[in-house]
Amino acid sequence: MPFQRLRRALLTAACASLLAACGGSSEVESELVPTRFVSFGDAFADVGQRGSNYTINDRTTNNWTQELAGRYARPMAVTASGGWSYATGSARVTVKPDAAGNAATPTITEQVSSFLTSQTIGPNDVVIVSGGISDIVAEVAALNAGRQTQAQATANIRQAARDLGAQVRRVVQAGGKHVVVVGSYNLGRSPWAITTAQVPLLTELSGRFNDELLVSIVDLGSSVLYVDAALYFNLVTSAPAAYGLRDATSIACTSADAGQGIGTGTGQVNSALCTPSTLLPGIDPAAYLFADRLYFTPVGNRLFGDYAFDRMKERW
Repeated sequence: MPFQRLRRALLTAACASLLAACGGSSEVESELVPTRFVSFGDAFADVGQRGSNYTINDRTTNNWTQELAGRYARPMAVTASGGWSYATGSARVTVKPDAAGNAATPTITEQVSSFLTSQTIGPNDVVIVSGGISDIVAEVAALNAGRQTQAQATANIRQAARDLGAQVRRVVQAGGKHVVVVGSYNLGRSPWAITTAQVPLLTELSGRFNDELLVSIVDLGSSVLYVDAALYFNLVTSAPAAYGLRDATSIACTSADAGQGIGTGTGQVNSALCTPSTLLPGIDPAAYLFADRLYFTPVGNRLFGDYAFDRMKERW
């Protein structure tokens, strides 16, 4: 079909421009020494906005954004602690309420606005813009509840991706020269998809989000690095042993949330409540990829943080 051929051509151009999506790199005269790391996003990038991370909260815990910043010997902390991470669990790109039904959660758009209202972006600042998971969760919840059709859910997800691209553009226009963009990993590989028999649906919607995001930022390649979470976690879940893992399909935590939790239903495990005392009995958490039905263990976060670092080193 002509549309599909055009879409593939645009995505090919996006990969070539943004480099990381296709595994390319560029030569640089000097290595980047970041002044600071700034982060916007949802639970995937949240470093404790409400007091805990979406992972197993132990003394070794790092979110992948902290892992990435730490590789450059830079801190990553929430704004309340004097840091520059605005990412908040369940935040959607522009729509409220969030994926868990909380209308007080700042959207990613509002996070960017809060930062730009009082701050300027320096030439060596690294800005992380990550999103998509919460929008997909919320749209699928509405679909499953019969409040919309799959076509409507798909249209809303594509719009959310364009809106995230618009926030990337805002950051670049405000002076961002080193902008790391991360969309959704393939939620079709998540325990949520597996346990609810929605693997094809969530694979399709994750792909639609990422495709639309890439097309929306295709002309920003000189300042933007797209780090492909879908590609990376597809590899990890396909061959977990190659990454030192034994389990990439089930969850390590037992910390059920009586409320909406991470947005996949009431009474489900919420890793923001997970500690070493709320793990499955007798397991080695370092062997698990998933903490709850959506988000990763500390090992999973460190793996992706190291992958993002490798992509940055290749590019800048």
